[in-house]
Amino acid sequence: MIKKKLLTIVLAALVMVLDMPITEMSAKAGSHSKKAIQAITHAGFGGGTDVTTRMMLLRARRVLKQDMQLVNKKGGGGAVSMDYMMSLPADGQHTLTWTTGHAVSMALGKTKVKLSDMQPLARGTDDPQLFVVSCKSKFKDGKTFVKMQKSKSFSYGTTHTGGIDDVSAIAFTKKGKLKDPKIVAYKGVAPIKTNLIKGDIDVGVLNLGEALTEINEGKLCVAVVLAKKRMAKLSKVPTATELGIPVALSTVRGFVTKKGVSSERAKELENGMLKAMGHNYYKNFLTEIGLDQTSVVGADEWGKQMEDMLKEMTAQLKALGYIK
Repeated sequence: MIKKKLLTIVLAALVMVLDMPITEMSAKAGSHSKKAIQAITHAGFGGGTDVTTRMMLLRARRVLKQDMQLVNKKGGGGAVSMDYMMSLPADGQHTLTWTTGHAVSMALGKTKVKLSDMQPLARGTDDPQLFVVSCKSKFKDGKTFVKMQKSKSFSYGTTHTGGIDDVSAIAFTKKGKLKDPKIVAYKGVAPIKTNLIKGDIDVGVLNLGEALTEINEGKLCVAVVLAKKRMAKLSKVPTATELGIPVALSTVRGFVTKKGVSSERAKELENGMLKAMGHNYYKNFLTEIGLDQTSVVGADEWGKQMEDMLKEMTAQLKALGYIK
């Protein structure tokens, strides 16, 4: 009963934040003392990046006592949104939701924007890549999963090529000195799960929220988590690092602003976002997508992760032949 009530509250909050314009919500809060903050995204309405941004803004506008206006700049896998941010003054009156896709676009040279042009603020979600297998397979245990690939190539199902999914498979097998993976690209998550259960592929590269239903049903099992620490919801599953393979890759969404903003303003934005994402609305949102409060970190840790991700993406996209 409690869980059902909690879900109802979370969904109600999510519907409210999706349906109500950000500027309208701020008007109700009665805060118009400062210029509106532009919250720049590159994704469409209702997608993961859009929802994560809106859930952060739901409380941040009150903490910062400022109006917030969602600004969508699509194109180039995030390149257009980064270029737009660079056209604005470094006054701390805008944020950009930076994602794994932005790292790919930067690695591929779709924009001239560099990490040094950005000021990290806070991370909102950190959804580690998972290597998911059929629970009927002989290699659902992490150690067995690694051991078998020393002599046999596994087929890895991904949602596309040239992104974090196949980069995850290549980085893991390369650094683990395992047999090269056979990448099988599908149009969406559903066929990956279907073919895993049927036994047509060995591994699916997924996030927890994408496979949670089948995991709970006992149809799919997680062999390895590509993170530095174990996930709370997968506490019995080892990380790649634990297995001796130093690979940590996630689907991430975090916030940055243009470099050059004053340290005082950057800290104000960081603290405001952290407080907003510490509210129960945001915590419940994380729970509903299979994550927890460890997703939320401050500027220092977030900035280091951005650097590591861009470095890893660049190296592996070169290995895949996407960068000459």
